[in-house]
Formats: sequence, C-alpha cells, structure tokens
Amino acid sequence: MSKLVECVPNFSEGRRQEVIEAIAAAVTSIRGVRLLDVQSDASHNRCVITFIGAPEAVKKAAFASCARAAELIDMEQHRGAHPRIGATDVIPLIPVQNVSMEECVQLANDLGASIAGQLHIPVYLYEEAARMQSRRSLPVIRKGEYEGLKEEIASPERRPDFGEPKLHPTAGATVVGARPCLIAYNINLATSDVRIAKKIANSIREARGGYRYVRAMGVLDEKRNLAQVTINMVNYEGTPLFRVFETVKSEAARYGVNVAGSEIVGLAPMQAFLDVAAFYLQLENFDRKQVLEENLIGKE
Repeated sequence: MSKLVECVPNFSEGRRQEVIEAIAAAVTSIRGVRLLDVQSDASHNRCVITFIGAPEAVKKAAFASCARAAELIDMEQHRGAHPRIGATDVIPLIPVQNVSMEECVQLANDLGASIAGQLHIPVYLYEEAARMQSRRSLPVIRKGEYEGLKEEIASPERRPDFGEPKLHPTAGATVVGARPCLIAYNINLATSDVRIAKKIANSIREARGGYRYVRAMGVLDEKRNLAQVTINMVNYEGTPLFRVFETVKSEAARYGVNVAGSEIVGLAPMQAFLDVAAFYLQLENFDRKQVLEENLIGKE
C-alpha cells in the first residue's frame, strides 16, 4: 500500500472567494495530491483546505499554497474573529497510511526550512514537530496574534525555528507541525452574548482545567449574530464529541440559553461520528462492521 499524508492548512482569508479558489488551485496544480475539501468562514475570515497524497507531493502542494497565499493576503489589512499570525496561519501534517509520525515530523522540518528560505516567512514548529516543549501548543505560539508577534518576534523566547526574527511584511509568520487527526468543531448558542460563549469555553478547555485534549474559545458569528464556542478536539477518542456537546448544552442552560446547532469544519474520521451515534442511541455491542458503507469500501 502507498504512503499517504493528510495536510489541512488554514489560511487567513474567508471572504474573498477568488483568493480562496486561487489558493486551492495552487494545491491541485501539484501532481499526486487529491483535494478533499475547502471550507471558509467569513466571520472568522479564515479558510481550511484539506488534501491528501504521497509525502513529497503533499510537501510541494503545501509550499505552493503557502506561496500563493503570501501573494494574495496582506496581514496588515486582515481582520477576523479567529486568532492568526500569518497569511498561511498553520500547516498540520497528519500520517494516514504507511507513514509514521516521525516521518511527518521530518516532512514538517523540510517544509518549514523551504518556506523560510525561499519565501522569507518565519516558521514555528508545533505539536510533535516542536523543538521546545513550550511550543507544542498552537495557542502559545499565536499569543498576541499577528500584531503582538510583530512586536515580540525578536525577543529570545519568540524567535522562530526557521528564518529571521522578523515578520514577512505582508504574509506574517507560519506554523508548521505534525499531529494526529484533529476535529474542528463549533457549537452555536441561541444568543448574541459572546460573554456566555467565553465562559463556557473556559469551562471545557484543557488549559483552564476542563476536558483533556480540548481547546476552546468564545467568539461572535457575525453573519448569524450568534455567540459561538469554537473548539479544537485534538484527540476525539480521549475526549469524544458527545461529551463536549453535552457539557456545552448543560453550561448554556445555566445562563438560560439553548444550543442553536453545531458544525464540523473540514473533514473528520468516521469513527468520531459512530461514537456519537452509539452514545445517543445507546447501542449495545455496536461494531463498525455493522455500517453498510464500511463493508462496500474497496469492494465494488
């Protein structure tokens, strides 16, 4: 079986469709990669592109998309609800098939060196590729966002892993890393009071004593005028979706607020959804092999 790596870069553009399409086109211009998904959010002013392929092809596609984003996105003009430090904010590499995490770490290092050396964009390494334990967490690297990093990047504790300690004049900085599969999950509240979303986010996020493997913050979805708990589930097996959803619903009720709905950003593993189904249906002795489509994959 061939080697497969998934790449899910996040770009600081969610409003100009022509820019999003141009970045996606840079991905598909590389032979050997398959574009799986493109999602954007105008309120966050951010898009997430998912593609898969052989390690070397994925590295080339990630570089090409980063280069295109640097041409089309000016961080001096960027505004949005989601934290960010660069035009290409983060590039995670995820082992999928016949690829070890160590290989993805090396891929992240090679990609980071290329971005810094050829595009003159400083690069930080995170998660499994982090060179310092203190930089494993993406929120730590993004502290102060683009504006704050511009002032502090020359300080010893904030110097990049690759490139000079100064932001690219328009593209800012980029974070590259290797990690397991992450689920980007948003829960919308039936209120515009973002203070409630922030309080709920603090109650579930690992850094505040909440659930392990959960990173969360409260923002306002300006398009729908709804407060939103936006969540990164970095290990959906360690802390499943249903547990977080039930907790957010319970916490919201304390403030007299209902959950308006929830959404998955990008792609997620089938098992995550099967776990939710098994929980809410109280299925006994449920097995993944009972899913019809699972038995059809690769057999037609």
